[in-house]
Amino acid sequence: MGDFTVGDEDFLLDGRPVRLLSGALHYFRVHEAQWGHRLAMLRAMGLNCVETYVPWNVHEPFPGKYRDVAALGRFLDAAREAGLWAIVRPGPYICAEWENGGLPHWLTGRLGRRARTGDAEYLAHVDRWFGTLLPQVAERQIDRGGPVLMVQVENEYGSYGSDRGYLRHLADLLRECGITVPLCTSDGPEDHMLTGGSLPGVLATANFGSGAREAFEVLRRHQPSGPLMCMEFWCGWFDHWGADHVVRDAADAAATLREILECGASVNIYMAHGGTNFAGWSGANRAGELHVGVLEPTATSYDYDAPVDEAGRPTEKFWRLREVLASYQDGPLPELPPQPVRLAGTHAARLDGWAPLAGVLDVLGGEESESPLPATFEELDVDRGLVRYRVDVPGPRQPYPLGVLGLRDLATVYVDGERAGVLDTEDATLAEPVAGGAVVELWVESLGRVNYGPCSGEPKGITGGVLHERQYLHGVRSQGLRLDAFEVVGAVAKVAFGEPAEVGAAGLYRGWVDLPAGAPSSSYANSWAELQLPGWGRGFVWVNGFCLGRYWWVGPQRVLHVPGPVLRAGVNEVWVLELEGAQEADAVSLG
Repeated sequence: MGDFTVGDEDFLLDGRPVRLLSGALHYFRVHEAQWGHRLAMLRAMGLNCVETYVPWNVHEPFPGKYRDVAALGRFLDAAREAGLWAIVRPGPYICAEWENGGLPHWLTGRLGRRARTGDAEYLAHVDRWFGTLLPQVAERQIDRGGPVLMVQVENEYGSYGSDRGYLRHLADLLRECGITVPLCTSDGPEDHMLTGGSLPGVLATANFGSGAREAFEVLRRHQPSGPLMCMEFWCGWFDHWGADHVVRDAADAAATLREILECGASVNIYMAHGGTNFAGWSGANRAGELHVGVLEPTATSYDYDAPVDEAGRPTEKFWRLREVLASYQDGPLPELPPQPVRLAGTHAARLDGWAPLAGVLDVLGGEESESPLPATFEELDVDRGLVRYRVDVPGPRQPYPLGVLGLRDLATVYVDGERAGVLDTEDATLAEPVAGGAVVELWVESLGRVNYGPCSGEPKGITGGVLHERQYLHGVRSQGLRLDAFEVVGAVAKVAFGEPAEVGAAGLYRGWVDLPAGAPSSSYANSWAELQLPGWGRGFVWVNGFCLGRYWWVGPQRVLHVPGPVLRAGVNEVWVLELEGAQEADAVSLG
């Protein structure tokens, strides 16, 4: 039991000044069996607190149907066992380079940009969700013997909007739901962000990666008293598909951390351990100063060049930050826990079956519907996955350009069953014209919903229409395939597998990997592996029914992280959903 409050200059625990040395670790990006190890790594680095977001879309995939909301409570219990306090940032929007910024697709599909405002329908959903979620937090607050010291109101709202009534509703809602610990907001250290995202009586904190003194000077202009805190010290950064891998120098990160602490401030290192965007939950950004340009999808790895890497190992940055944090401890730092062991050797998968995408869609997809214009992913209730659109080109008519308006995000096009090309811009046209009559299929994949900026909440799929010359083609048949359809026990077993039409053909591959027998499955609990797919195109992989996430030849990511607890001694089942087709596809292997 304890009393945590916001003083005039410091955070106070039972009346005594305390500095929060926190690190971000998202429970939904780490396999639950490895939470304890990762939390122990934070403690060994010199941190006394852990911070996590809460992704609404993970826990409420359909309106009013909840999935494992108790996971947050279990994580907070694990933090307490590790000797860490906790900061919870429940949203409802979280950014986090996460699909749709954590907002459910069914919410933004209906409300669009009415989300994150005082719109009555939006707030009704938020009220219901927080009423379900927040008991996990309330019963674990520090004044009830738990680890939770502070809860955030929304997230970086000043980077998005200026509806102060909405923020006030959320702050009041948190109190109504039993949150008694201090509330805070976090925004970039700029005037328009702090005026748009902060609230009187709620502690404002700042997010930045450098220039700590200047950032805190701006914060002080808006908040003359109260403890200073950097809620997100960006010690690294995330990767986009098709771009260079991002690295931040360890010494430079350590110097900025030292500067933050020399200002007398508290800090939350973002990320202390990044983890992985499993199961296609990666978000996306839009390029440009106003974040309205070309889509930039986020990679599966969320390693973030963090001090604790994706596999749970200490990096050079870990030791440099540990040296800085050691100066702010009352005693010696804890020893590091036993380190994760990489799976020994290379184990090739035996791919013994293949099914075409159409065959997979027939078994695992939703019902096909017809409408004058293409249905969006949201209208088909597809959060992560793909949609097949089919439309007839009337005939006879001469060849004309065939194009798509409002494509989000990528379409592989077939004309009369033959692949005709790939479209990857919002308004795109096939290289070769199409004559009528013909049947056109467009397999459209979402590369991640935007998680930051004014384009947040935009729909996926074909959001405009299919054009032949300048004429809309009507009577579009649409059918969706959700990624979580593969998680249904026994569902994939119903797919009819045979031999691939050609090496690397698009479709679902089934295979097996044998791992050393004779050892109990628990032997892999503190281990990890990499799954390698040299020469493959773009798609998703599952190991023993666990979705590792998206792979893509464009890089920079070349392998997928495999948590050891997913593996077992003996036979391990592997599914590869290849969406692009790759003539150079080589062996799939674990190692």
